[in-house]
Amino acid sequence: MFAVCHAGEDPGNDMANTSRRAKRVVVVNDRMQQGYTYELVRPMGRGFELGFRPQLTPRQMLRLGVFGGRYLTDCTGEFPAEWFAHARLCPTRHAPELNYFKVNASLPLLDWRKKGWIYKDDPRGWFQWYCRYYMGRRIEDEDRRQIARWKAMKRHIAQIRTNCSPGDISCRPVQRQALLHWAYDSRKL
Repeated sequence: MFAVCHAGEDPGNDMANTSRRAKRVVVVNDRMQQGYTYELVRPMGRGFELGFRPQLTPRQMLRLGVFGGRYLTDCTGEFPAEWFAHARLCPTRHAPELNYFKVNASLPLLDWRKKGWIYKDDPRGWFQWYCRYYMGRRIEDEDRRQIARWKAMKRHIAQIRTNCSPGDISCRPVQRQALLHWAYDSRKL
């Protein structure tokens, strides 16, 4: 569950709620975070760091099928409802058949923690960070770290281009699925 609050404004005042200068604060209460808050300081889907140009939005990723459908299933209220319309989700288990390429391209969350890939504010990992970044949250040092990780995924693009015929989406499906998890549209390689 979450709530978007406009700091210092009366929720019943329509004029105040349409103010572009109002602070928008998201309060998160789900299985992994209770009472976590963050401020939205950029318009949704805009104001990205120079050089960070994901090819897919969170909504597109969820519709295509990522993370075996398990990701974000208990915190759908934090993000726009339209992101979850036609999303391939499975709240009970990780279901690789829901992934676009029908393969498992994920490591368990425990492995992510062991590798130091998890930031305290985003206990679900990169995709949670990306969803919040896309919404308009900014955390300078963490944004820089996560964008560097996103850029490092380009090595998989190079491997697909080197080893696969253009347009052959059956070639290297695990790498292609992993790229979808990182907002690269690997269907176009």
